[in-house]
Amino acid sequence: MSFRALVLTQGADRKVSGSVETLDESRLPAGDVTVAIDYSTLNYKDGLVLTSGGGLVKTWPHVGGIDFAGTVETSENPVFKPGDKVVLNGWRVGELHWGGYATKARVKGDWLVKLPASISPRRAMAIGTAGYTSMLCAMALQKHGVRPESGEVLVTGAAGGVGSVAVAILAKLGYQVVAATGRPQEGDYLKGLGAATILDRKELTEAPDRPLLSERYAGIVDTVSGVMFARALAQVKYGGAAAVCGLAGGAAFPGSILPFILRGVAVYGIDSVMLPKAPREEAWKRLGADLPLDRLDATVNEVGLGDLMAMAPKILKGEVRGRVVVDVNK
Repeated sequence: MSFRALVLTQGADRKVSGSVETLDESRLPAGDVTVAIDYSTLNYKDGLVLTSGGGLVKTWPHVGGIDFAGTVETSENPVFKPGDKVVLNGWRVGELHWGGYATKARVKGDWLVKLPASISPRRAMAIGTAGYTSMLCAMALQKHGVRPESGEVLVTGAAGGVGSVAVAILAKLGYQVVAATGRPQEGDYLKGLGAATILDRKELTEAPDRPLLSERYAGIVDTVSGVMFARALAQVKYGGAAAVCGLAGGAAFPGSILPFILRGVAVYGIDSVMLPKAPREEAWKRLGADLPLDRLDATVNEVGLGDLMAMAPKILKGEVRGRVVVDVNK
């Protein structure tokens, strides 16, 4: 039996090249569940793997793709049986373990989550790690006590994958969403997802000149970090919270601790990779109920395996709107 995959190799110059190849199933890594993949997706981390390896891949050749959704083909795991619809996010799949840019994957069953009946494999990848992370952010704000009546919630990097889904989720939950983006032409797109206000990211690109600015936001979903997060944090209301999940603007944080100790602001770090199974299942259950799937469809650009190498640099430059769904059978 054979399968198709986008096989990556890294040259002496550390640049990655890729080609779609047909491989024998014996090439699949160890695992107790084999999945026939329908769809994968393209995330920022995937862009790193596809262009340079990003220091994430240890052995070559490699098959990337940190997400996939499909149907269980064979299983030695008692939790799963052939025919089950499943989704996978994280667990270093697509980094240390061959991932979703293929028509088949073999993984540990403990890494899989059964898809809610309301979510198809294609829509699961329109959600992907980006949407799953967005839901974890929304859950963190809710757990903290940030409610729609608490005030505006800021989403940074709002036109990107995580940001787009976060806007849609929060708007459906009743929050007044302020969508910050460096692409003002995306204003109609973001309002279509439910954003109440569009904020030019230029208003967040200067480090705050004071540790505390005027209070505005009850909560933040931050996908960027760096200066933007520092400035936004200085505007969080007393007792508010920020859910931090990305570092497209760099890992440095040129901010102050004063929002934490003078305004009681909390920061929740959102890890989507090694999160235990129970909160993963809760997040996917919530996605089936709280994400407006019709709005999600408007964020999707569908491509095939052969398109990924050209798209990877674009997602690293912030030039990709919304979500990229990969039909691995194309």
